[in-house]
Amino acid sequence: MQTKFPEKWIAYLLLAPSVLIVIIFLIVPSVQSIHLSFYRISPFGDRRIFKGLENFATLFRSADYRNSLKVTIIFTLSVVIVGIFLSLLLAIAANQKIKGIGFYRTALIWPYALSPAVAGTIWAMLFDPATGAASFVMKELTGLTPSWRTNGTVAIILIIAAATWKMIGYNVIFFLSGLQGIQYDIIEASHIDGAGALGRFWHITVPLISPMTFFLFIMNSLYAFFEVFGLIDIMTQGGPARATELLVYSLYLDGFRNLRTGYAAAQSIILFVFVAALTLLQFRFSKKWVFYQ
Repeated sequence: MQTKFPEKWIAYLLLAPSVLIVIIFLIVPSVQSIHLSFYRISPFGDRRIFKGLENFATLFRSADYRNSLKVTIIFTLSVVIVGIFLSLLLAIAANQKIKGIGFYRTALIWPYALSPAVAGTIWAMLFDPATGAASFVMKELTGLTPSWRTNGTVAIILIIAAATWKMIGYNVIFFLSGLQGIQYDIIEASHIDGAGALGRFWHITVPLISPMTFFLFIMNSLYAFFEVFGLIDIMTQGGPARATELLVYSLYLDGFRNLRTGYAAAQSIILFVFVAALTLLQFRFSKKWVFYQ
């Protein structure tokens, strides 16, 4: 049902706050970043030297930046694939009719309510090599106490696990909504036709929730690129030896610690283009596996 306004200016007035917010906090900063990316700027911002595309060329010649790109790709793929797979399994379990299911659903969702900084603090304390409860249990069970503060491989695995855990609640909400929207008659008809549990899941459930899966692919990708800064900053600060220095954290280091404003602006443009291209590719190839009917 469409709402019709007797006067067009009322509709524009209602839209104006949202449009202003987008202009002030998205359009203007984006234009400024593009402008600054062509300059070398003094640490105090009182002098600018036009360098054209030199900042972009320097980025791709930098071994540190290429390492950040590689780490970001590994991190994003792991968080998206592992997170969506585990979330779907948990959503299927949470969709069962058992006693106390409301409590279990709430317990699954609550990690998403935590801020990345709080989630990072929890995981850092749990896996502290000296005093962490999880580290103690691991030592008792395996005899090993790998330190994520000195071992890059352990650090990236721990960061992936923490980021995945943080997003699971969000994914479960949408998967659970999709599962509950499937008509029981369809499942029952396939059961009568002789389809097994695995066949019903793969050929009926998965296609019917594919729009939700596609949406979560997009949202988890954006989350892995942009929303894990607090997690990284609290737990590892990009270390050890740049093993967890994602693109967004590399941008922060150059822009706010090293005060290389033009260089950081170039990084923000490349990050935006990279994420936009990835999203467009996902939309382009989604037609082959996403079913809306």
